[in-house]
Amino acid sequence: MTDFIIENLRKEIEGFKREIKAEKIGRVLEVGDGIAKISGLSEVSSQEMLEFETENGIVEGIAFNLEENTVGAIILGDYLKVKEGDIVKNKGRVLSLRVGEELIGRVLNPLGKPQDSRGPIFKEGTAEIFYPVERVAPSVTVREPVSTPLHTGIKAIDSMIPIGRGQRELIIGDRQVGKTSLAIDTIINQGLDSRYPTPICIYVAIGQKESKVAKIVSVLEEHGAMKYTIVVSAPASNPASLWYLAPYSGAAIGEYFMHQGKDALVIYDDLSKHAWAYRELSLLLRRPPGREAYPGDVFYLHSRLLERSAKLNKENGGGSLTALPIIETQLGDVSAYIPTNVISITDGQIYLEPELFYQGFRPAVNVGLSVSRVGSAAQTKAMKKVAGKLRLELAQFRELAAFAQFASELDESTRKRLERGRALSEILKQGELEPVPFEKQVCLIFAGTQGHLDNVPTPEVKKTAEKLLEYIEKMHRDILEEINKTAELSSATEEKLKQAIKDFRGLKN
Repeated sequence: MTDFIIENLRKEIEGFKREIKAEKIGRVLEVGDGIAKISGLSEVSSQEMLEFETENGIVEGIAFNLEENTVGAIILGDYLKVKEGDIVKNKGRVLSLRVGEELIGRVLNPLGKPQDSRGPIFKEGTAEIFYPVERVAPSVTVREPVSTPLHTGIKAIDSMIPIGRGQRELIIGDRQVGKTSLAIDTIINQGLDSRYPTPICIYVAIGQKESKVAKIVSVLEEHGAMKYTIVVSAPASNPASLWYLAPYSGAAIGEYFMHQGKDALVIYDDLSKHAWAYRELSLLLRRPPGREAYPGDVFYLHSRLLERSAKLNKENGGGSLTALPIIETQLGDVSAYIPTNVISITDGQIYLEPELFYQGFRPAVNVGLSVSRVGSAAQTKAMKKVAGKLRLELAQFRELAAFAQFASELDESTRKRLERGRALSEILKQGELEPVPFEKQVCLIFAGTQGHLDNVPTPEVKKTAEKLLEYIEKMHRDILEEINKTAELSSATEEKLKQAIKDFRGLKN
């Protein structure tokens, strides 16, 4: 028996292979407020993933500050689990997000974990595709000029501040003036625009109340828009680290669809809170503060995010990523630090003015301060034809209206211009969650700019315009179909439209 045991021991000893494994580890020096200082990890890269080995399991983080003797890290999980002396290992890869078609219709956090109580996003056995959260923007050689329209369904925007696929258009204004509503209307309208392929929409909620995000998801579901929408949510209850990551995660998801040759639209709501989160993380890591206590690279924070939006050329799949960043101003101060930064990065801005909002002009778009730097290049020929004079006429009306309030008597031409301006202003008013297809917009703006609604009393213009659209849809549907099919307003279609408006006015009288 003893010989048998000795023989077994000898075999085991002979089969033993001694392996020495060297591993570079770090240790937590101090931790607090979602930030950790680590000694060691001399070979870690910037933005590399880290693992904190705590008593309560693994907690993930990102290497954020690379200093001479220490590494400053952002903790992505529950930082209360991490304590001084814990071992930290680098994972050898940057933070990446798993992407795929399965994300459509889901609500997830910036790390790609589901937040909608519908179970796992990906089924077992499906291909695992990871996109880095931070990625270099496409170079000039792989891009092409923006030329395909992205219709918002908002008359004032599609006619005067057109947005193209691949553009970056800023939505800016004070709180509670309809910035988010405008973005949600744009998402809903993508499902109604039958002329162009429906883009995949990504709504990124940064620091929003969870009740607000839930309401937005409910509205999108009600209008059938969740079939092509993904919601990335880093609510107010989340730490600053997740607020910071949220827009980059949204951009990574959008890039996946862009590289598939599809169109994607990403809405960052809002980048003011994103800048606050970055300022908080930077100050905790003892980075030197600059203007308004923001770190010196806060411009780079948003430029590297928004430059990822592009229209790729045919050789690279022809996909596009359109960005609608939102910025909140304080008391209408457009010249503050973050608003001016983002205005200089984007291809134009839609400025929503509180005064117009309170006067009942919804959406409260200030046409004078709003601009699209892509301009009519991303507009259909039909819209270009009818809306050419619209901005000028509205600008003249605002100027005349300011003087007219002091004048007791007005000459005939001034009175007519004021009437036209009031009619056009009423036409452009639009309720929330009421996007209008572009072919109907063309008919309506044609009626307004050609003076067919000048004699209608101002309070009745909006109702008359709605009835005109109903009449055209019922009795002259061929006009709408022709405009939608060709995206042009030919001479024959124009004559038909003029006759339809005359017939409608005859019925009305």
